[in-house]
Amino acid sequence: MIARMWRGWVVTERAAEYVAYINDTGMTEYRATPGNLDAQMWTRDLGDGRTEVVTLSWWESLDAIKGFAGDDISQAVFYASDDEFLVGRETTVSHYEVMGNKGATGN
Repeated sequence: MIARMWRGWVVTERAAEYVAYINDTGMTEYRATPGNLDAQMWTRDLGDGRTEVVTLSWWESLDAIKGFAGDDISQAVFYASDDEFLVGRETTVSHYEVMGNKGATGN
């Protein structure tokens, strides 16, 4: 199993709006892609007017991620209104091989 992680930052007063937007776009697209096992979004208020947003998704393989991200899976996927929200972002993502997971996915 492969975990895919991305981080971005939004103005805290718009964090809830951005979370709803990402639920409707990226999280929905993650889950609709064959080979996706699950996805979560995490947020934390940084106390400086920004909120960090992390998306984490789990995949059967690196090849399965191509169905979502295209051939260059190291590049982050952005949506039409991201520029309206994001005050900072990673343009690449991190991939991790999941080892020893006995969680909800059963792996």
